[in-house]
Amino acid sequence: MTRKIAVLGAGSWGSVLAKVLVDNGHQVNLWTNMQAQADELNNQHTNEHYMPGLVYPETLVTTTDLKAAVDGADAVLFVVPTKVIRLVSQQLVAVLKELKQKPLLIHASKGLELGSHKRISEVILEEVPADLHGGMVVLSGPSHAEEVAKQDITLITAASEDLVAAKLVQELFMNNYLRIYTNQDVIGVETGAAFKNVIAIGAGALHGLGYGDDAKAALMTRGLAEISRLGVAFGADPLTFIGLSGVGDLIVTCTSVHSRNWRAGDQLGQGKSLQEVIDNMGMVIEGINTCKAAYELAQAKGIEMPITEAIYHVLYENKDVKDEIATLMKREGKTELA
Repeated sequence: MTRKIAVLGAGSWGSVLAKVLVDNGHQVNLWTNMQAQADELNNQHTNEHYMPGLVYPETLVTTTDLKAAVDGADAVLFVVPTKVIRLVSQQLVAVLKELKQKPLLIHASKGLELGSHKRISEVILEEVPADLHGGMVVLSGPSHAEEVAKQDITLITAASEDLVAAKLVQELFMNNYLRIYTNQDVIGVETGAAFKNVIAIGAGALHGLGYGDDAKAALMTRGLAEISRLGVAFGADPLTFIGLSGVGDLIVTCTSVHSRNWRAGDQLGQGKSLQEVIDNMGMVIEGINTCKAAYELAQAKGIEMPITEAIYHVLYENKDVKDEIATLMKREGKTELA
């Protein structure tokens, strides 16, 4: 069945998911707050800053008018940076009240709100009252926009406490190169999605310093232990962390040059300052803010997260990467499964 979908956010992932939905036969309005980007997508059918060389369907409509994007939508998909999730949610509420609509809400962003440390679905649902939406689904897993764009095989998760809503999202996105699994553990899926970006910075730093596969495997394995430990403390199902949005997303983010967080860590390992890294990237590096949130949550909960703490020291206290690695290696010996 053809559905009308509003996609909020025309960056790499947002624009590629919009393309997937159009290719699947749906009517899609893509919203951006940049007129030049909207004009480029509508006229040249390209998005060169985010997805160089990709040609988008001519039937994809891009607009800077949020009301026009959302009007008549069966579902609204958020793919905007974490730092503006609350603001965009507030703007959406005003539009939904005017249009008298109740769309399904979906988000495919990864991170935690700075300051409150809330998960993205929590932020959206705080702002959008129940009488203005038809449920909340989280779309997450090991996926790079560049690979989905070229129709490489990708598997991700649609998570919702409402399994019917999760299955609807599964039907919207699934095709011969994109396979969707459902999951009802929203806390676990969002926790894995957010915190793997922190570990990816560390993986990139190891690469930048010249360390080999053994070190990277160690970092990912012990990083997953930290992610699981924190997620379970907030009510996540531990099994979620050995699934697509846990170990799957961690692997792809810690090993791929497509990952902004990995690239950021790689530059830090080569000796660049954090500000140089941010300037070079030109796009949001979610792991930087998420690292601060993870560190503060671990401190508040009394949860041991030594890798996250080390990365925090590098990012926020200007500590030397090599010194932090040495400190990690010299820690007192422990049992693996504690």
